[in-house]
Amino acid sequence: MGWKEIRRLSGAVLAAAVLTACTGGASSTSTSRPFEPSPGHLQNREMRTKLYEGISEANILSACAGVLQDMGFSIEESETKLGVVIGEKISDASSKSEDLITIIVSLLTLSDDEPEPDYQKYWISVAVRPASAGNAENHHVSVTFQRIVWNTDDEIMKRETLVVPEIYQDFFNRLSKSVFLETQGI
Repeated sequence: MGWKEIRRLSGAVLAAAVLTACTGGASSTSTSRPFEPSPGHLQNREMRTKLYEGISEANILSACAGVLQDMGFSIEESETKLGVVIGEKISDASSKSEDLITIIVSLLTLSDDEPEPDYQKYWISVAVRPASAGNAENHHVSVTFQRIVWNTDDEIMKRETLVVPEIYQDFFNRLSKSVFLETQGI
């Protein structure tokens, strides 16, 4: 990967992180000062981040990529030197499929007064960082789910960072199982 791609990927990750941090992961209607974290910011950050011990960065990144693929995401970007994996998937938004993400998000965020949704695109970004400089086997894993929903007129209805605890719990449950298998050499 060349410098141009690294700068582009770094810029995208930084922009997403700043946007998420500034909005607290949800649409902000507060009259607070610019760049002031929302009241739920700490809770959202804790929901999106988990510490994994006893696994190398390469192995945790591999486990994260496997979980994304198990959840139906295709890997769009991966940069091991930066500790970043980004996946995306498109799903039907007009009916309730068996996909956990679609069911939960559709039930919690779409209201009856909006135009008919047609399809949606999900992004998941995973960032892995060392927990401390002295231990290369402990890592924080942070994950963010985002989506865009289009209606039947192919117009964007909604753009949002998802703040649905069940989605994050599902991801981390899967990752914990994958990390266990990775550390056991299975």
